[in-house]
Amino acid sequence: MNRRSWLVAGAGAAAAAAGVGWQLRRERQHQEQAERGLASLWPLRFPRPEGGELALADFRGRPLLINFWAPWCPPCVKELPALNRFQKAFAAQGWQVVGLAIDEPPPVRAFLKKLPLDFPVGIAGFAGADLSRRLGNADGALPFTVILDAAGHVARRQLGESQYEDLVRWAKAI
Repeated sequence: MNRRSWLVAGAGAAAAAAGVGWQLRRERQHQEQAERGLASLWPLRFPRPEGGELALADFRGRPLLINFWAPWCPPCVKELPALNRFQKAFAAQGWQVVGLAIDEPPPVRAFLKKLPLDFPVGIAGFAGADLSRRLGNADGALPFTVILDAAGHVARRQLGESQYEDLVRWAKAI
């Protein structure tokens, strides 16, 4: 190999290393941000579509899957049956699914009349997107899922539609 080839190879390796380092740093920052966001998570209360309040503190101490969704979001709507199935299958093992709807009460109520869910839903409103960002959703996009272990630590974050098989695999890994 001549000198130019060595320089090109070296520059390529340096660029790859920098890219990997940047990605690791970004992931670490998201994890730290999510851990900080957890402190503000537990005191939160959300109105329920059927009335009353959903207090996240009620689920502390057990594995928890929090899904940020909206009735106007096609991938969100598509994944809800998988979340419902997961709730039914894993409730006996202590798991709890909680849906936080990023919308206003009337459209959420109308949607849930068409597709009732077996897990509690809170109406986070459009401010719920900010909460999802504090939990590591840098883009604020939907759907976004955060899985907390029984100790309340972030075990998994998923941006985009989750499949039932993924949920099962993640639950078994905790």
